[in-house]
Amino acid sequence: MKTPSIRYPALLGVFFCIVMMAVALGLEHIGGYEPCPLCVFQRVAVIATGIVLLLAAVHNPAGRAGKVIYGILGLLTAGTGAFIAGRHVWLQSLPADEVPTCGPGLDYMMDILPMQDVVAMVLTGSGECADIDVTLLGLSLPAWTLIGFGVLLLIPLRMIILARQRAMLFS
Repeated sequence: MKTPSIRYPALLGVFFCIVMMAVALGLEHIGGYEPCPLCVFQRVAVIATGIVLLLAAVHNPAGRAGKVIYGILGLLTAGTGAFIAGRHVWLQSLPADEVPTCGPGLDYMMDILPMQDVVAMVLTGSGECADIDVTLLGLSLPAWTLIGFGVLLLIPLRMIILARQRAMLFS
């Protein structure tokens, strides 16, 4: 007997990733808000999570191992995004005198530094990442993104639970 399908939870997650990216790109291209380096990294995490969930939906493994592997990959990508968004929210909560100074732009860093140094510098933060350009219901965009990643984390967790469901029913 097969374990329950992960296709529908995975497709729901893909849809949610598409909505998150549509909002981000709309704010950039229609609203005129330029993303800071941490925002760009959060977008990469949304896209990576969407790709993992799309692969899970297309593959829709019948066995427990495949579901758990996709679940773990989804947890890693969404968890990374949640960490970055949390770091961004933390930077925005700092008092003005504790905000790091503005560093070079992401394009410049990517041109001259190795990737590991770029990641380290971006996660350290810069003054531009502490700016709050837009709020909705009193929360900044990174705070909403953190909430979005929290919702996204539920999808791979559900996939792992579905993988274990059959084993728990018949053991």
